[in-house]
Amino acid sequence: MRRLQGKFATSMVFSGIGIAALLAAGFVFAAQPPSSAGKPPAAAMPPVPALTPYVEAHTHYNEKDPQGSVRAALAGLKRQNAAMIFMLAPPDTYTHPGHYDAEVILPEAKKYPGKLAVLGGGGTLNAMIMQSVATGDAGPAVRKKFSARAEQLLREGVIGFGEMAAEHFDGGTPYQYAPPDHPLYLLLADIAAQHGVPIVLHMEAVPQDMALPAGLKSPPNPPRLHANIAAFERLLDHNPRAKIIWAHAGSDNTGFRTPALCARLLAAHPNLYMEIKTDPLAKGMNYPMENGKIKPEWLALFTKFPDRFIIGTDQHYPEPNAPEQRWQTAVDLFNQLPAGLRKKIGTENVAHIYGKSVAAYLLHAAKN
Repeated sequence: MRRLQGKFATSMVFSGIGIAALLAAGFVFAAQPPSSAGKPPAAAMPPVPALTPYVEAHTHYNEKDPQGSVRAALAGLKRQNAAMIFMLAPPDTYTHPGHYDAEVILPEAKKYPGKLAVLGGGGTLNAMIMQSVATGDAGPAVRKKFSARAEQLLREGVIGFGEMAAEHFDGGTPYQYAPPDHPLYLLLADIAAQHGVPIVLHMEAVPQDMALPAGLKSPPNPPRLHANIAAFERLLDHNPRAKIIWAHAGSDNTGFRTPALCARLLAAHPNLYMEIKTDPLAKGMNYPMENGKIKPEWLALFTKFPDRFIIGTDQHYPEPNAPEQRWQTAVDLFNQLPAGLRKKIGTENVAHIYGKSVAAYLLHAAKN
């Protein structure tokens, strides 16, 4: 996540029939065609909802107004034809005075089971990792404190860990770097695997040590970046039962997160998943849309790995005052997918990744 101003019961597995029943229970709204070129500007157009329901698996909230953030997210559910919205704190550092975590939003979100859910660790677990990187201390005392905090978040009701960071450029939160195979990340993978919850990781793709890309300032970002893809693969291999979600596919600030790289990593690591993000105001490189249409190489990627993608737009609530919202362009992409692929990316993959806790939420929502 880059914070930008203005940012199934028991161990049941959802089958195609189960998802169909869920949708029949009331999630389908009237279909509208996707937006296209030649129409009025987005600011003058009504929102275009998803043709079929989807889980919005990566959003952020205003920590100073959790009630307003929840009201805005609930309003967004109907407007977008979203089945659920997941809310995360941003990844942050131990020296940043503004960092916060899931406790800010959990009391409000828990009032709406089946509609809202929360991930945690961005403001605390991530900060512990950044502190460990800075001090070089990942000893027993640090590991014990880290484990205790992760377990506390799970007891409080988070459904996963995130947003975490391995390479995060400055903007809203300070620049952050940690090797993806840092001892605390390996420990977190073991905790996540034990509890059957995923880790959502923000990591710009850096295949080799390189200079900071043009257009990014140093300081506050460093003049050179550390290679991270090989270390990322070591994290993925460390515990194959740990589900790692690489956030922000479609939002690339180094130029190296190509469909080809994504395909190679997905083929090599069955526990790797990705969230699709499209930011119309900061497209970056390797953007998946062109003239309102999915680029062929991105459609081919989604089609080749239909079980590995979900929607995670990085939308902020309340919605910023902007001519276009991140959720809308992601829905524009989503609406162009074949129906079977849309069902997988929209709901089925989320149920598989997040497991029985999310399944229970969705079943609860289907009855109400």
